[in-house]
Amino acid sequence: MKEQKRSTIGIAPYGGSAGGWGALKAVADALRGQMSVKQDVIALFKVNQPQGFDCPGCAWPDPQHTSSFEFCENGAKAVSWEATSKRTTPEFFAAHTVSELWQRNAFELEGEGRLTHPMKYDPASDTYQPVDWDTALQEIGEHLQGYQDPNSVEFYTSGRASNEAAFLWQLFAREYGTNNFPDCSNMCHEPTSVGLPESIGVGKGTVELDDFDHCDLVLCIGHNPGTNHPRMLGTLREVAKRGATIVAINPLRERGLERFTSPQSPIEMLALGSTKLASTYYKVRVGGDAAMLKGVMKILLSMHEEAQAKGDAGVIDEAFIREHTQGFEALKADLDATDWDHILKLSGMDRKEIQNIARLYADAERTIICYGMGITQHQYGTQNVQQIANLLLLRGNIGKQGAGICPLRGHSNVQGDRTVGITEIPAPALLDRIENVFGFTPPREHGHGAVAAIQAMRDGKVNALLCLGGNLAEAISDPQTTFPAMRKLDLVVHMATKLNRSHLLLGKHNYLLPVLGRTETDMQQSGAQSVTVEDSMSMVHASRGTLTPASPHLKSEPALVAALAKATLPDTVVDWDKMVRDYNNIRDAIEAVFPDFHQYNERVKTPGGFRLPNAASVRVWNTPSGRAEFKVMQGINEDPRSLKCHDLVLTTLRSHDQYNTTLYGLNDRYRGVTGRRDVLFINADEAEKRELRVGDQVNVVALDPQGNPTSRRMENLTIVVLDMAPGSVGAYYPEANVLVPLDSHDTKSGIPAYKNVPVAMERVQVPSVTSGARR
Repeated sequence: MKEQKRSTIGIAPYGGSAGGWGALKAVADALRGQMSVKQDVIALFKVNQPQGFDCPGCAWPDPQHTSSFEFCENGAKAVSWEATSKRTTPEFFAAHTVSELWQRNAFELEGEGRLTHPMKYDPASDTYQPVDWDTALQEIGEHLQGYQDPNSVEFYTSGRASNEAAFLWQLFAREYGTNNFPDCSNMCHEPTSVGLPESIGVGKGTVELDDFDHCDLVLCIGHNPGTNHPRMLGTLREVAKRGATIVAINPLRERGLERFTSPQSPIEMLALGSTKLASTYYKVRVGGDAAMLKGVMKILLSMHEEAQAKGDAGVIDEAFIREHTQGFEALKADLDATDWDHILKLSGMDRKEIQNIARLYADAERTIICYGMGITQHQYGTQNVQQIANLLLLRGNIGKQGAGICPLRGHSNVQGDRTVGITEIPAPALLDRIENVFGFTPPREHGHGAVAAIQAMRDGKVNALLCLGGNLAEAISDPQTTFPAMRKLDLVVHMATKLNRSHLLLGKHNYLLPVLGRTETDMQQSGAQSVTVEDSMSMVHASRGTLTPASPHLKSEPALVAALAKATLPDTVVDWDKMVRDYNNIRDAIEAVFPDFHQYNERVKTPGGFRLPNAASVRVWNTPSGRAEFKVMQGINEDPRSLKCHDLVLTTLRSHDQYNTTLYGLNDRYRGVTGRRDVLFINADEAEKRELRVGDQVNVVALDPQGNPTSRRMENLTIVVLDMAPGSVGAYYPEANVLVPLDSHDTKSGIPAYKNVPVAMERVQVPSVTSGARR
């Protein structure tokens, strides 16, 4: 057998806890690499403070009583990444062609710093050239006016856009004539937005932060807080310290759910101690969550029947089910018909493990279930979410203190953008209110989500793509389809703080427009402005930047959206100038369209903000039946491609130095990877079975539904052995998107199936050297 290629550089186990001195060192390194110490200190003391700015990282809520330090490691990285002293100037663009820049990776591109000037692509020189604002706006407006069909334009939204910018964005698009709103929700928690309204009548979580002070059990399923929402670790630490139980259910054993050293605890830091978080860690096979959940519910029903036969109190809450729900008998019939051998095969778990989860759940009076994209990013992601809702409903764990469902959102305002109208499937009531308030008739037909937008581009049905932030091309699945599709466009407009690879996918006419960041002072005619955001738990609060803008040429996102609307809509009925002059006017308009925002400007002045109404959290069910609905999932396969139960299923992962497609560095500290991303994570037994060792190199090939190899592949990935579920492997997102076909998505929500890709591996061999070969 030929010797296999091996490379162990940058691969070594990590023995520390989450947080601690490692986190502080990473913060110091990030700040030293991006900004001046004086500016950093000023900025970080303003993060998540009542008179400061909301962290541009995750959407974990702020505590009611803020401390002096309300930021985590990744929050500090996000602030330093935005408030960097580095600049991407017109001189930089003049010195580098787009063809040259395309060869750089995402880390290198964003590492050049903040955009400083509006730019327009010049095909003759293959460079972006500076353009004045008036010319850019006039030309973009003329292009948009020239398209006959408004539905040939896509209005993409990043979840970091504020409520004010997002509201103006949807207003602009709808007055233009389309409901095409591909946005980052389509790629993360769309199954939550689609599935929970069917189950409980609201597309959001039902818990508040205070509920974690009263719960008996927290089930953490399919998420990694140490990397993706590190501020949650402080909450879980308090849950563990008061004696409540935390159970982790995930394909990988993640350090951020095992133990945590709080950088705000002098005792833990100085004593090099930590707090154990999850009391038990269960490794479910990639794609096996629905099987596990049905197994837990199946055991609960058996326990209930056994208890009743003995004359004891039952396990499920029959009174709650009778008074508040519908569909229980259908769910019971489905669970009774579900075969245990199938459950165990797909979940990759022992029956005893599933029984233990069921017993812990049955013994807990108040349970919170937290979940992330390990649940949502499947072809049956919507049904996955509904199975979690089913489990909670069985014991009345929605609508009472210390209990509920807790989807963990990513971008800091991805939930708020949806609340203020960024949706491709608007309710008629929303459109009626827009018409009543503003006097124009918005379109009624449904628009495009992210996958549908790329499909329309692929099919030549789209003329223009306008992006309010984000990195759509790299975030969406299937670059083999997405990249050529975007290059077909007539007009591409990006509003951004930094350069990314989406900006280098050129249509016929291309503009790159720089905007203010969350950390910077937004000065308009009436003075310095604040914007608002909504966190994962429906709290709306103000954010006010304090730093000097990176360039005098930057526009705020609300001001730029208004300018684009004015340039495009010569007969607009919206007073855009009034909106931008004072953002209080935008919030008044939001309140007029969305009654839940009553007294918006007054209530947002309260430190910490206010909570939007959440009917399900008070057991009001806004479903057609007026009851919470048990939703039956046919079968237990999360992905049709897994029907054969392939030997290996791949999930995409974020590294610790990463936030969505933004790379703050090339390290993944907790998984023991430094300075590289070309790795494949695998279980030790799976590696041994295939005679693989750490450092060996393999190619990964995606399989079709029949188990045949496809042309989708990743080359020369280095094996890293992790404690993870059998039959599961992992590779980094977005690089592994090459394995995910565009048409592999949840048919109900449209989310790409990033987390469930059947694959095969090929060994990479050292080439043979013949006697006559040159050395």
